Amino acid sequence: MIKMEKRFALPFIVLLMLAASGYWGWQKSHPANTSNDIAKPHARNASDTVHFDLNAPQLSFLQIKPAEAFPEPLVEALNARIVYDDNHTARVFSPVAGRVTKILAEAGQQIKAGDVLVQLDSPDYATAAADSAKADADLVRKKQAYERARQLFDAQGIARRDLESAEADWHQAEAESLRARAHMNNLASMGKTTDGQFNLRAPISGVISERQVNAGSEVSPGATAPLFVITDLQHLWVLIDLPERMLDKVKAGQPVFVEVDAYPDEIFYGHVTVVGATLDPLTRRVQVRCYLNNPDHKLKPEMYARVTPDADSEAHLPRIPNSALFTLGVNSYVFVELSPGVLQRRKVELSLQDHEYSYVKAGLNAGEHIVTSGALLLNSELSGDN
Repeated sequence: MIKMEKRFALPFIVLLMLAASGYWGWQKSHPANTSNDIAKPHARNASDTVHFDLNAPQLSFLQIKPAEAFPEPLVEALNARIVYDDNHTARVFSPVAGRVTKILAEAGQQIKAGDVLVQLDSPDYATAAADSAKADADLVRKKQAYERARQLFDAQGIARRDLESAEADWHQAEAESLRARAHMNNLASMGKTTDGQFNLRAPISGVISERQVNAGSEVSPGATAPLFVITDLQHLWVLIDLPERMLDKVKAGQPVFVEVDAYPDEIFYGHVTVVGATLDPLTRRVQVRCYLNNPDHKLKPEMYARVTPDADSEAHLPRIPNSALFTLGVNSYVFVELSPGVLQRRKVELSLQDHEYSYVKAGLNAGEHIVTSGALLLNSELSGDN
């Protein structure tokens, strides 16, 4: 009887064990879906690549941008300042003393050479105009006197000495008339009125960038500040205080690219025109001047800029912000977007790094999309799951 019970108990135990094993396997392959699991998709990682579902909230914390190709720089960006191009700029002073009665031009106005800027009530101008008119009248009178003396001499009515004296007076009046006329031309006067109203005119065409005069102001030729600054903003200079140790990196004619804070994603191209011949003994720097074409008038004088000399205008490297980089040991890495939600950790080799950007020599191609913000969080996610 006991043997009969053992015979039936053994198959029952085996069946029970198989059922328990099957249920445990089903539970492992079909975990319970809690509300937290549904609301928070999780990353699936493998090796150096992290995968996210397209609706994963982690993706909202990332900024992804393409790596743009830029000319390979020779040195790190140099601090610089944008100034007027003196070859296309006029600083206008009054050539006569007087009082401003009317202002005909304003800052920002486009003008042409010869346009009136201000009108002055100037006794000095009235005196100059009167002298010019007097000199012309004197010239006419003495020329007529010489012609009469010539006729009398031909008729043997006067001595040669009297003829020569009349001729000398005529030439002297001619010289005085030329002097007075040159003075009026120097004042850029279009007429010879003696009412003392002087028109100060623009010497060149361009834009009035500065106006430092008001109605009723007294002006004089010896003023230290110009009344107007007229310039062509299409042409600008960029001044660099080049450190002594970088003198061998910059030469005349070398291309440069310029960046300003006002347009952080835009590059302006120019070239070196002059490298200073002397070194400042206090700062140990040499002033370098670059020419910059500004057809859209985006750049303004007195802007601060960063200038990077171009090592080879034909060679271009991917330029990435330093926020995209992180280090593991002695190597630098970035995260590259292979496809939406798929990000790969990749080692890169840098050519040059400044305080804002890095130029990648190997490991990354221009146009590839990289994580510019959130790379450290991604690396922590990848390291934690591995």
